[in-house]
Amino acid sequence: MKLDRIDIKILHVLQQNGRMTNVELSEVVNLSPSPCLMRVKKLQSEGYIEGYSAQINVGKLGQTLTVFTEVTLKNHRQIDFTRFLAAVEKIDQLIECHVVSGGYDYLLKFVTAGIGEYQEIMERLVELDVGIDKYFSFVVLKSPVVKGRLPLTNLFRP
Repeated sequence: MKLDRIDIKILHVLQQNGRMTNVELSEVVNLSPSPCLMRVKKLQSEGYIEGYSAQINVGKLGQTLTVFTEVTLKNHRQIDFTRFLAAVEKIDQLIECHVVSGGYDYLLKFVTAGIGEYQEIMERLVELDVGIDKYFSFVVLKSPVVKGRLPLTNLFRP
């Protein structure tokens, strides 16, 4: 499926407000409701829209700790990467895992109840012997800019 500017605009608007009605969406993207709904359904069936979710204000629930962790593996064979990923995928507190270029292999993002919980997770990972050579932890003190959406209309201009 090749996306046009209207498809991109639909995706852009829906990531800002996924609860918007089809009629409201159609007005914003300058389509009548029926073709707009057909486009949304096509974007869903083609996998461009994976789902809808609520953005939770975690700060209202209680105190949390966010930690970015750089991980370097001892070996760099496919089996080493597979074993490491299999272990970290099971950790609920792991929010993101990125393979990166540079001086380390992975950048992980954890959100935990506190430093003790984070330390337990990392000790468990090291004890599991999943190939970690070294890791460095960076505790987030403050997050002045967090955007939950991508600038789709700037990134993709059909």
